[in-house]
Amino acid sequence: MTPIEEGIGKAGVLVEALPYIQKFAGKTVVIKYGGHAMVDPLLKESVMLDILLLHSVGIRPVLVHGGGPEINAMLKKVGIESHFIKGLRFTDAQTMEIAQMVLVGKLNTEIVAMLNRFGGKSVGLSGKDAQLLLATKKPLKMPNSDGTMEEIDLGLVGEIHTVTPNILNTLLEQGYIPVISPVASGENGETFNVNADTAAGKIAEALKADKMLLLTDVRGILRDVGDSDSLISTVNRDEVDTLIEEGVLQGGMLPKVECAVSALEQGVGSVHILDGRIRHAILLELFTDGGIGTMFKD
Repeated sequence: MTPIEEGIGKAGVLVEALPYIQKFAGKTVVIKYGGHAMVDPLLKESVMLDILLLHSVGIRPVLVHGGGPEINAMLKKVGIESHFIKGLRFTDAQTMEIAQMVLVGKLNTEIVAMLNRFGGKSVGLSGKDAQLLLATKKPLKMPNSDGTMEEIDLGLVGEIHTVTPNILNTLLEQGYIPVISPVASGENGETFNVNADTAAGKIAEALKADKMLLLTDVRGILRDVGDSDSLISTVNRDEVDTLIEEGVLQGGMLPKVECAVSALEQGVGSVHILDGRIRHAILLELFTDGGIGTMFKD
């Protein structure tokens, strides 16, 4: 390929992206960042550059990050065993202290530093800043040995009940990229560990975001989990119950789907589940005709 042919190819990519850039300029996009994309250095850089490109063309990105593997590693280092109940981490006071240290003190600052190093204007927050996320203790009931329902204590696992997005609106209006750790405040000053997918969904709802992207370690929704070519590109909200009944939506994907449905019901334009292991997954999903993940829409 000659330099001119290579240049024409690059120009074609930009032309394909142009209508999407025009469509989304000025819109708010909430991105939940987690999975392998937080571990692999090349993928980390890819995600940061994607976010900066969105920002540079007039889109308003808001980043909410997880950090489960890093929390597990730190707990193991200090001799604390991780316990999960129905996919939720049991969080006593010591575990919460370590989780907050990893999420807020380590990962959040690393993400902000990387965005700023690449030329962005990024500000790190936790859900406790400006009462962004308020939560109560998350209830959970499970059947015991005689079949009756028993209340299960998850410790300091929170359920978000209020989002106050004023600080985010202020930062976005001033041209900053907010980066948010999923910890929340309680009414009595407690610190709660909250699910990052849920936090992203609630924040997207409060901001009436045009789009929410959930970066995962799977391609999206597969009609047959054993067939990577069976990706369902688009799911309408009224199709979700049928897909659950058919067993297409199950296991760890269910909480993400519930988050997507809730966001759509509260005014978010669309929700995208996509594979963060693919370099520049965000740009491929938003700025190409085909996309690469599953989009949920009304």
